[in-house]
Amino acid sequence: MSVADFKAKMGVEKIDVKQNPNTGKCFFVYGRETGAVSERFLKGDITKPVISQVCSLETGDMFYMLHQLGDGGAPTLVTL
Repeated sequence: MSVADFKAKMGVEKIDVKQNPNTGKCFFVYGRETGAVSERFLKGDITKPVISQVCSLETGDMFYMLHQLGDGGAPTLVTL
C-alpha cells in the first residue's frame, strides 16, 4: 500500500525511518510500532516507497516492510 494509505490505516500522522547504530540496519516507527526497511534505502534506491505486510520464512511472524514499489521480481500486469 502507499505510505499515505498505510498512515491512514494505522491512524498515524508520520512515519520515522531510523537506523540502528549497532547494526546499521534501518527500521521505521509508526506510533508505538516498528517495521522493517529495505536495504536499498541506504543506497538511495527508494524513489517510490510502499509498505507491504510480509511473513518471515524462519519464524512465520508477520511484519510490515518499507520498500521500493516493484521489489520482489514479480512483473506488473496492470496498474489500476
